[in-house]
Amino acid sequence: MARLGAMGAVAAVLIGFFIFITTRLSAPMMIPLYSDLTMEDSTAITRELDADNVPYELKGDGSTILVPGDMVLKLRMQLAGDGLPTGGSVGYEVFDKSNTLGATSFVQNINHLRALEGELARTIRTIDRIAFARVHLVIPERQLFQRDKSETTASIVLKVRGSLEASQVRAIQHLVASAVDGLKPERVSIVDESGDLLASGAGGGDSLLAGSLAERTVAYETRLQRDIGAIVSSVVGSGRARIQVAADFDYNRITRTADSFDPETQVVRSAQRRIEESASTSARGGAVSVGNALPDAGPGSGGGASGGDTNNNTEETINYEISRTTTTEVLEPGRLKRISVAVLVDGTYSKNDAGELQYQARPQEELDRINALVRSAVGFDKARGDAVEIVNLRFAEAPRIDEVATVESGGFLGLEKADYFYIAQLAVTILLGLAVLFFGVRPLVRRVLKPDETAAAGAPVAYAAPAAGAVARPAAAPPTITRESASETAIQIEQAMQTGALHADTIKRVGSLVEENPADAVAIVRSWLADAA
Repeated sequence: MARLGAMGAVAAVLIGFFIFITTRLSAPMMIPLYSDLTMEDSTAITRELDADNVPYELKGDGSTILVPGDMVLKLRMQLAGDGLPTGGSVGYEVFDKSNTLGATSFVQNINHLRALEGELARTIRTIDRIAFARVHLVIPERQLFQRDKSETTASIVLKVRGSLEASQVRAIQHLVASAVDGLKPERVSIVDESGDLLASGAGGGDSLLAGSLAERTVAYETRLQRDIGAIVSSVVGSGRARIQVAADFDYNRITRTADSFDPETQVVRSAQRRIEESASTSARGGAVSVGNALPDAGPGSGGGASGGDTNNNTEETINYEISRTTTTEVLEPGRLKRISVAVLVDGTYSKNDAGELQYQARPQEELDRINALVRSAVGFDKARGDAVEIVNLRFAEAPRIDEVATVESGGFLGLEKADYFYIAQLAVTILLGLAVLFFGVRPLVRRVLKPDETAAAGAPVAYAAPAAGAVARPAAAPPTITRESASETAIQIEQAMQTGALHADTIKRVGSLVEENPADAVAIVRSWLADAA
């Protein structure tokens, strides 16, 4: 009965184990359908999954929903068609379920404002690093006989992963301002989940312009620092260089106008010429008489000598035009005036005989080559006053001896991260199964199948008393007693018990004799070996 019970227990354990392995391997791999859900979205999504009989698991207080991996894409498209998840906000679907016939204008305006806020929040959440967004709009109504109109304002609360850059904050301001009528970007206030003010919403256009100019400077310095770091790190090693870039921009807008004349390129513009102008005068001598004064008096009426003068004039005017060039030059803001680059590189390290790191400074030739590379990367201009400084100093933190560079790859054999986890889980399950078989089931099976040595034991064996100087040897075994009845079985068991006691007593006596006469025992063993040979 004990043997049958053990065999049944082993069979039950094997059946249960294989059922567990089969169930575990046949179960679909669960991957996240959505994460960071609100309670409203989680409730709506689980209701849809229950209606479609889709298996799912909830984690993180219901904020994460896991579904089988082969159904993720289908479920996402199906839920997107139903407008899920909404992110805890209501969009333009509010008008799909409302009764517009009996709604007042006030209700319609409120629903329009809710829908606009919800759609803006959904759009903002599509930006990287933004996990949650909530938008509040204040759109004042135009009253009758109102001369002054209040400006439209907006307030946005963001939950971000990490931190947002200044360009992303400005992009959100312009995005919201472009979607709301009458809203200016400087009237949009942005706050993160920690209460830090990202955009005040009370500044004017000048503050936005100053912010954009400072943002442009920082972006230029960051880009140069990244490019220089990629070049220098490939030479000195990753993390063994520190780079700082300072750029000076001129944001003044300058307009220049210049006129230039070239006297060598004169041309005739106009010419005016009067060819001839003649005039004659006459003079008469002698006394003045009455005859000279008469109207019809002739030339010789008065008598005496006479004479006259004649004048000829030629007049010409020529106008010349000199070449003239007018140049108007407009210098837009954002010109680079000067750039400074500081590069600090670490030396080289090698192991000495004791296994310790030993520092060595880099040679000047290597620093000069790095300097030439940096100058070429930044567009060095000596006339502009640019400065590039390369310094080799030992870093306070030396590299570790067992430091090994790891290279990230895009996955082996096209497998994704979830596939690696599934393979690891499968391997661990198989190893546990093998361990159970070899260290648990196998010993039990061997013990169950092991023959009963006690039942196969024969009749008692007679031993002769050991003679002086010799070790007693067991006598020949008597013939085996057959089991013909229950009484004979009981007698055989009793004889077996007596035989066991006799064996134990004989072994004890032989051991005492060997301890008392070790030399005689050795001689007897040698004689046995000689007889066997």
